[in-house]
Amino acid sequence: TKFLSLCRDTEFIKTLGVNSHSLEGYLYPDTYFFPKQTTCRQILEKMVDTFHKIYTQEWKKRTEELGFSVHEIVTLAAIIEKETGDVSERPLISSVFHNRLQKNLRLESDPTVIYGDKEFDGRIRTRHLRRKTPYNTYQLRGLPLGPIANPGALALKAALYPDESQYLFFVSKNDTTHYFSKTLSEHNKAVKKYQLHR
Repeated sequence: TKFLSLCRDTEFIKTLGVNSHSLEGYLYPDTYFFPKQTTCRQILEKMVDTFHKIYTQEWKKRTEELGFSVHEIVTLAAIIEKETGDVSERPLISSVFHNRLQKNLRLESDPTVIYGDKEFDGRIRTRHLRRKTPYNTYQLRGLPLGPIANPGALALKAALYPDESQYLFFVSKNDTTHYFSKTLSEHNKAVKKYQLHR
């Protein structure tokens, strides 16, 4: 309870050099070793400090070149992190989201629906897609309010250095990888094949 409370404590968050309403996204995932008497505050300080070390000056420069804020890149990286279990796909997943953002298309990312819906029961249904939350990218354009996970270095790098592609869609092949499409008609065929098994 204390740990989660500090993650949402805006005054504490400011002291850590994080420009967000929450520490979600900035608690760098790693293996940490702490003595038993370590406080929640000290643990959070260490995790965020590790994030700042990973997010190098070179990455900050790249962030500016792309026209994003660090918070926006972390938010995008968190979505990429949650979208695929295949590390090699992350730059391609990133390219889809960058392409959609440039065309002002909704990201339509299922993990953002799940994160923002307290009533989610394990299977996404139409009612979940239609529910308006600050995170549901089926309902809002652009990026959600903030990160939906704590992305690692590979997801952050993918957000900053997407592959070059013309893909606008992808669908899970149910083997941790995805089928990528440039057009809606091609995407719909892929959905029928991989999701509806028709």
